[in-house]
Amino acid sequence: MPTSKRLNVAVVGATGMVGNEMLRILAERKFPVEKVRAFASERSIGMKVAFNGDTIVLERLDEASVKGSDVVMFAAGADISLMYGPIAAEAGALVIDKSSAWRMKENVPLVVPEVNPEDIKDNEGIIASPNCTTIPLTMVLEPIRKKVGVERVIVSTYQAASGAGRVLANELADQTKAIAENRRPEVQATTHQLAYNVIPGGWQAQSYGYNEEELKLVNESRKILHDPELKIVATCVRVPVQIGHSESVIIETTEEIEPDDVRTLLGQAPGIVIEDDPMARIYPTPLHVAGHDDVYVGRIRKDLSSKNGIALWIVSDNLRKGAALNAVQIAEQAIELGALGAVKA
Repeated sequence: MPTSKRLNVAVVGATGMVGNEMLRILAERKFPVEKVRAFASERSIGMKVAFNGDTIVLERLDEASVKGSDVVMFAAGADISLMYGPIAAEAGALVIDKSSAWRMKENVPLVVPEVNPEDIKDNEGIIASPNCTTIPLTMVLEPIRKKVGVERVIVSTYQAASGAGRVLANELADQTKAIAENRRPEVQATTHQLAYNVIPGGWQAQSYGYNEEELKLVNESRKILHDPELKIVATCVRVPVQIGHSESVIIETTEEIEPDDVRTLLGQAPGIVIEDDPMARIYPTPLHVAGHDDVYVGRIRKDLSSKNGIALWIVSDNLRKGAALNAVQIAEQAIELGALGAVKA
């Protein structure tokens, strides 16, 4: 990203899976850093994390240390973001938060750079990055919405263990090994055994039988697309996959559109790759998509139950585009739009 400005960047939650990925992506994309600081929990203070061929010493997060950065990326829990986000913003930093803390706050933009980059300009120091299933879904919905309108969306997710963090990712590996060795798997990180299983829940229960993850997907999509009345329903499922969230989506459009036109439309959209030839067994899978930045779409077909219905399959790396990459892209876009606070030339 061409710029003559160098930025002091802080990553909060740097030892987590998303925090690690943020540091890796900052280096990969040659983000214009002057200095990078990394913050983690008390037990990790003084340890080191990798960055750009070198290491950074992990620091203690407090009111004083969070100040002095141009960009602060939060990859920790919502409570940490709520406590320290406003302090960093008031000190002049642009806060980009990956937790759910600020997403639905009225004065906080919720941004997917390929979908609603203009919302970045309306920030008051804090920008929220959406949930890891919301990001790919809205990237697919927006081009279709612009072309033929969207009336209703039905989505079922197939979410990887890493979406719940390192604890569940490690537990899935341990459970799989235990089963292979004819031992009984231990279950601690979620409600049910994940290995050799799927869990249609596990997130905090909400009203009408839905859970927190499903309502995030619904409410965040409406906010990003600026369509508070969008008819959308979600079922979120945890599957025994390490990395890569998948989504089965049915979209009812305002005007009729053919699958070939959807392929062309999405193939031209930024950040989307079409892999769609079922006869040749070509379609995206989490194993293939892990480590890639794009959102992959396949199985594009007519919904035979609806004149204006389209069914499709979405897969993306939940740690990259679903989390860390989107946050870095927000920062890049903020620079391009001149929506960043004080920077060093």
